[in-house]
Amino acid sequence: MAKAGGARSVFRCTECGAEQPKWGGRCDSCGAWNAIVEEPVGPGGGRAGRRGAAPAGAAPVRLAAVAASAGARWRTGLAEFDYVLGGGLVPGSVVLVGGEPGIGKSTLLLQCAARLEGAGVPALYVSGEESPAQVRLRADRLSVDAGAVHVLGETRLDAILHHARALGAGVVVVDSIQTTYTEELEGAPGNVGQVRECAARLLRFAKDSGPAVLLVGHVTKGGGIAGPKTLEHIVDTVLYFEGERTLDHRILRAVKNRFGSVDELGVFAMTSAGLEPVADPAAAFLAGRTTGVSGSAVTALLEGTRPLLVEIQALASKAGFGTPQRVATGLDQRRLALLLAVLERRCGLAFGQLDVFVNVTGGLRLLEPSTDLAVLAALVSSVADRALPADALFLGEVGLGGEIRPVGGVERRLGEAVRQGFRRVFLSARSRVGVPGLEVVGMDGIGELARRLAA
Repeated sequence: MAKAGGARSVFRCTECGAEQPKWGGRCDSCGAWNAIVEEPVGPGGGRAGRRGAAPAGAAPVRLAAVAASAGARWRTGLAEFDYVLGGGLVPGSVVLVGGEPGIGKSTLLLQCAARLEGAGVPALYVSGEESPAQVRLRADRLSVDAGAVHVLGETRLDAILHHARALGAGVVVVDSIQTTYTEELEGAPGNVGQVRECAARLLRFAKDSGPAVLLVGHVTKGGGIAGPKTLEHIVDTVLYFEGERTLDHRILRAVKNRFGSVDELGVFAMTSAGLEPVADPAAAFLAGRTTGVSGSAVTALLEGTRPLLVEIQALASKAGFGTPQRVATGLDQRRLALLLAVLERRCGLAFGQLDVFVNVTGGLRLLEPSTDLAVLAALVSSVADRALPADALFLGEVGLGGEIRPVGGVERRLGEAVRQGFRRVFLSARSRVGVPGLEVVGMDGIGELARRLAA
């Protein structure tokens, strides 16, 4: 599509980045709806204008001839952040940190920059959303001294790269990638082409020059990182910063990591002096738990390699009007509907006239089916108005036939449960485990669970 002055525009999908001949409601490549946007490009088409240039770069070498790196990582001093990254920040890597506004992304990365600067790694904090004076106001509230960190208020990519090279920065924080733009492309900062081009050039800068680049990414209303999906493919590591702003705990989750395991989880506490790593996350999520109350059950999650104990609360009460409510916080609504149907069919418990509320404490989200048994136990306890044993753990996946299935990583989960003082576990009879100090109660189906809890 040609425009005045020789400029032109193309249509791209924000999900897959595929170029389309014209606007349409559905992408022909990935099938996403309402993802096609118009992207202005320069007269030469950005990178396309340089296609005729002679190829350059290093010559190919045999892999055996490549010098083996010592594998040294930079420790940020924030134990949970280093844990999620796989042991620290890898030089030459690009890390994307996404999260909702106000969750603490900028605070976390400013703390990392301050600690790395204190450890002798030159750090440059580039803010496209705040002035250096505003960054100073935030830094003054932190427990760590960030005065030595170099701050740059800039959104032009070429200027950012120039100052990073001139400073010899070992760590470059860009806050945020959606505010950064390059003058080689037309269009406002944050559009598909600008985000993709800026991320690709920052990646090339990190690989060629050696600094670690930390990018802040905005999220959409759906919870995904704003911009083209190719942004997550370009970078080395993708971290999501989660949590309710009304709660003290913040959760850092790795969904992609080329230098470590994925699905690792770090826990931070938001304080007046910044974010502080939680030394014992398994105990933190059970802090404040009240025993002797019906509708409360404890289960063990396995986030990456870390077991976490979490309390699930359920409340079933008589519906006050026509259609009963089904409210789930931290649990998929469809999963709750499935478990309620299994309870009605296999145990004869009627929920047709009851409002059902399920809450996962601490702001966690239940993503694995190993928590099914704990949800059912909490529901049965609430309907019977009978408290579950305070030292009991519930672990198992529940099928549509009411059968209880074994889950993976049982030994690691139960080892953490024993450390936290639990003495009994309800799980599948097919799980062959034996943990000293823990009574194992094996069951075949949820009907047996209901009978044991009612006994």
